[in-house]
Amino acid sequence: MSTYTPDNWVILELHDGFLTFYKVLAGWTGGYASADAWRINSGITRMDEDEHSFYFYGASGSMYECNKKYYGLRSNNSDIFKALKEEFGNRVNLLPEETNWKSLDFGMISD
Repeated sequence: MSTYTPDNWVILELHDGFLTFYKVLAGWTGGYASADAWRINSGITRMDEDEHSFYFYGASGSMYECNKKYYGLRSNNSDIFKALKEEFGNRVNLLPEETNWKSLDFGMISD
């Protein structure tokens, strides 16, 4: 299992015309020797949480450990979200930070 721990993250809600599914858009801030980076997971199949983090498991077997304090777009992933909105319009939405992640139906994508 690949584990990712992003510097910041958001949850995208996607509609394909029939199904609604959710993906993590994660970002990492670069430094002196590296550039900013981003990833979109394969589709959330389930989630867990502890005091500090949410754990989103993807259809590909990956797990994103997302610190609860770091929800939001930054320069490392905001352009990606803007490009998705331009291409897909209302078929892709950014969920608000106060979303109850446990209430979402991640059952649309199977492991």
